[in-house]
Amino acid sequence: MEVKRGELVVLLGANGAGKSTIFRTISGLTKPSYGEITFLDKKISGWSPNRIVMLGVVQCAEGRKLFPGMTVFENLKMGGFVHRQNKRELKALFPYVFDLFPILREKKDQPAGSLSGGQQQMLAIARALMAKPKLLLLDEPSLGLAPLIVKQLFDIIQRINQEGTTVLLAEQNASAALKIADRGYVIESGEIVIEGSSETLLNHDQIRKAYIGA
Repeated sequence: MEVKRGELVVLLGANGAGKSTIFRTISGLTKPSYGEITFLDKKISGWSPNRIVMLGVVQCAEGRKLFPGMTVFENLKMGGFVHRQNKRELKALFPYVFDLFPILREKKDQPAGSLSGGQQQMLAIARALMAKPKLLLLDEPSLGLAPLIVKQLFDIIQRINQEGTTVLLAEQNASAALKIADRGYVIESGEIVIEGSSETLLNHDQIRKAYIGA
């Protein structure tokens, strides 16, 4: 599997297919037993998670993993921890994420745990963006959200990509994900079984029956 600079690539698969395991392995949270992971011509397999983040690979985990007792602003500040030595750069990132997610500016002094599910997901993505990723890993961002919020969120993900951030998106919502993706992979039991352009996958009979319901 590969993701080229500037692409938005979707990884499709049912629960337990291995999407999160792939993400955890790319992020250094799980060590690969064999094979290689490379980023910007560097072999990062086995690197520590913090070193991988410093290189520009940032994961927004499934389930959001926010600090619920901390404010929205404090959660964002934690996301920018890699810039702690450069306060000017850290400060400049807040207007960017607040422009993407205006509701977070309104609620910046409220505890993250008091936000709605959709707002928490927005905060989780914004916190990941505070690290200025070159590659953003989004793990099931639409999980448990209402269709209207999902559409809003996917529009923002597409904008993030169009503004220069490479995105690898793991999703079960195949229809919504493929509409904004360049390419996609389908994973079953830890193995990639289908790959192709978003248009090819949207029109693939097996994928339509398994993930789109048509």
